[in-house]
Amino acid sequence: QVQLVESGGGSVQPGDSLRLSCAASARPFSNPVFSWFRQAPGKEREFVALIRWHGGSALYADSVKGRFTISRDNPTNILYLQMNSLKPEDTAVYYCARGSDYTSVASAYEYWGQGTQVTVAS
Repeated sequence: QVQLVESGGGSVQPGDSLRLSCAASARPFSNPVFSWFRQAPGKEREFVALIRWHGGSALYADSVKGRFTISRDNPTNILYLQMNSLKPEDTAVYYCARGSDYTSVASAYEYWGQGTQVTVAS
């Protein structure tokens, strides 16, 4: 059973930066896809970014392209999301997820973390 634990959320002002982390309990021996999703109050969960564990290009939602960067540290089994130039509309609970398919569809992901809150406000 794979466990994912997010951390790094918090309250920041517009224009600030945050880095989220997602620690995976087991080293992936295959080449799964790791993603970040977010869910704001009253809204559907939406895709943010994804990356394959062993190489390959990242994919970003248009709303975060150029501001957010997804990366992974293979030796430590940690996934990151560097978020720069944060906006109030980035406020949400952020989740990391692991799946097999290179897709932005949330239902395709088998494993999810518990989420970490990011609040961007003046």
